[in-house]
Amino acid sequence: MESLEVLLLDPMNEYLEQELDRRCRLVRLWESPPDRRDDFVRAHAASIRAVVGSPWFGAYAALIDSLPALEIIASFSVGVDRIDLAKCKERGIRVTNTPDVLTDDVADLAVGLAIATLRKIPQADRYVRAGQWKNHNGAFTLTTRFSSKRIGILGLGRIGLAAATRAEAFGCPISYHSRSEKPLPNYEFYTDAVDLAANCGVLIVACSLNAESHHIINRKFIDAL
Repeated sequence: MESLEVLLLDPMNEYLEQELDRRCRLVRLWESPPDRRDDFVRAHAASIRAVVGSPWFGAYAALIDSLPALEIIASFSVGVDRIDLAKCKERGIRVTNTPDVLTDDVADLAVGLAIATLRKIPQADRYVRAGQWKNHNGAFTLTTRFSSKRIGILGLGRIGLAAATRAEAFGCPISYHSRSEKPLPNYEFYTDAVDLAANCGVLIVACSLNAESHHIINRKFIDAL
């Protein structure tokens, strides 16, 4: 059986690349000089049946049009905003991504970063390592707690909901703005994102990038915070 020829758009996890290399014939786009990449792709275009992208490199219309044998685009990410989905639908090209794989990890980090910010954990670590505690009788600037803070979630999808669930364990009231209201009576829904910003102590942004969310975090939003 003929080996599947795959276009890799950028370097990825070494293990995953090795596994792909074992199963397929890989065409690594970055091995070509940037000014010669169109020629490089054209040289392989007739046999490339799959494209593997990442959060940073996707497949736009021009690339898709240049690959007549293309059957599938696999994105090593949750988002598909860097893939021309309309063009894929037109050509009948399958598109895959990796939802849920990192939901818990991102939610953990969102809460961890909020706690680190409010408690100034990085600054306190530097304070101790620099020996500044010797000159100030061990005192460090006062900080504030995460517990009971009003948490605003912008985008109550998989990740937003996972972060909200974690924040609830800290006794935090949850409010959110999303494309539609969710059947969650304990969460306060805001139809306007700016109103959400004006009524939360900690904001977690968990919305996907699309035409609707583009520049949703703007000057008016920041001022409301």
